[in-house]
Amino acid sequence: MAKDGEKGEWKEFIWNPRTREFLGRTASSWGLILLFYLIFYIFLAGLFAITMYVMLQTLDDHKPTWQDRLSTPGMVIKPTADETFEIVYNVKHTESWDSYAQALDKFLSPYNDSIQAQKNHECTPDQYFRQEDSGDVKNNPKRSCQFNRTILEDCSGIHDRYYGYQEGKPCIIIKMNRVIGMLPGKDGQAPYVTCGAKREDSDKIGQLAYFPPNGTFNLMYYPYYGKKAQVNYSQPLVAIKFLNITTNEDVNIECKINANNIPDGSERDKFAGRVSFRLRINFNNN
Repeated sequence: MAKDGEKGEWKEFIWNPRTREFLGRTASSWGLILLFYLIFYIFLAGLFAITMYVMLQTLDDHKPTWQDRLSTPGMVIKPTADETFEIVYNVKHTESWDSYAQALDKFLSPYNDSIQAQKNHECTPDQYFRQEDSGDVKNNPKRSCQFNRTILEDCSGIHDRYYGYQEGKPCIIIKMNRVIGMLPGKDGQAPYVTCGAKREDSDKIGQLAYFPPNGTFNLMYYPYYGKKAQVNYSQPLVAIKFLNITTNEDVNIECKINANNIPDGSERDKFAGRVSFRLRINFNNN
């Protein structure tokens, strides 16, 4: 009988026909609770929407409001195999180096002189190309300077479609990572790239040729204003050609950026402003 009583109590709690209560509350009580939560969540949603609207008004579509400025930008080399920092091939085996030449062709195609002439501006060399806004009036889209593929001369792929790989004198391309607003160099002194072998390989690297001359990143390509503000921006490049590097051996190489206002890598990031890679050119039929 006790069980029947408990069962009856549960039924009456769910729906009491005498008091017309559902789960212990009348319809008007449930209505007031639902109305309270409806108003409460509408208020929260409205508060969130107003907060987001006010915050978005402070943002600029073309420039980040806050930026952790890198004191020393990173560097990248092309070509690379499977995102590894090594270039290894056999001169006698075309298939071992043809992918490097194709990768450079693909990378440099946007730098064709005809494309640059259509999209970009002929700038005055050796000075910053500043395009400041006028108060609240945004000077967008901003123009970009031409970086013509022919500047890379022997490493342009125009006169030598194999970029020297077929004769054991390969080219590599270096670019510096984009940093909005960065002015790399002061007093008219442009940043430049130097490459050298690690200490254990210092006698293996041989002669190097730099394109443009002295491995310079011309000042006219700076400052960079961001992807949306400068939609046609072409990053300046430096090419290095290895003229007589030791073959059939690993050569560990480091290239770094040199500028009178860019510090060397810090203790926290020793690879800032530099890139290291392994180069091995084999000359055998195996």
